[in-house]
Amino acid sequence: MDVAQAQPPKSQRFAAGCFWGVEHIFLKHYPIAQNKGILKTSVGYTGGKENVTNPDYKLVCTGATDHAEALRIEFDPTLVKYDELVGRFTTTFRIQEQIDDSRRVEFFYRTHDPTTVDRQGPDQGTQYRSAIFYNSPEQLDIATRVTEEIPPLNGGYPLGQKIATQIVEAGPWWDAEDYHQEYLHKNPSGYQCPTHRLHW
Repeated sequence: MDVAQAQPPKSQRFAAGCFWGVEHIFLKHYPIAQNKGILKTSVGYTGGKENVTNPDYKLVCTGATDHAEALRIEFDPTLVKYDELVGRFTTTFRIQEQIDDSRRVEFFYRTHDPTTVDRQGPDQGTQYRSAIFYNSPEQLDIATRVTEEIPPLNGGYPLGQKIATQIVEAGPWWDAEDYHQEYLHKNPSGYQCPTHRLHW
C-alpha cells in the first residue's frame, strides 16, 4: 500500500447474542490471515451500568449489570468500509470489488435475528441483545440508515417483525476473560447459538 494512502485503523463494536458465535462468523468471512480488512478482534462487555466497572462473565450473566456480550473489531478502512461491516457486504463476499451500495446486502444483520429482544435462539438475557455501538457521527448515520433499509430487503426473519437492534454510543469496554477470545476457533465443537448463520 502507498504510504501516502495509509489510514489509521478504525474500530467498531457489535452485539448479536453469545459473543463466541459473533466473533466466529465475522472471522469466517473476514479472515485476518487473508488481509480482507479486519486486523484484530476481541470479545468483551460494554453498554452496562456506569457504576459497574471491570465486570466478569459470571456477573454479566446474572443480568444485573446490563452489559452486552459484544465483539470489538479493529479494521483497515482502506480494505473494508464500516458500512460493509454493519452493512454493505457483497453476496459473494468479494469485499474489495467496487460495486454500487444498492447491490450490497446487510452482513451484520444477516448473521443473527435482530427482531428478538434480549434473546438469540435459546440464549436469553440482556447480555444477548442486538446492538450497534457507534464511535462517531458518521458511524451513527450509517448504522441508522442501514437499519432503516433492512426490513424490505430481508428474507430471513419472521414476516412483519420489526428490527429491535439498539443503536447507542460506544462507552467503556472491558475485554472478556482469555478463554472467551476466539473460543470457537480454539474449540470447533463448542457451543454455537443456532441463529449465528447467514439468514439470507
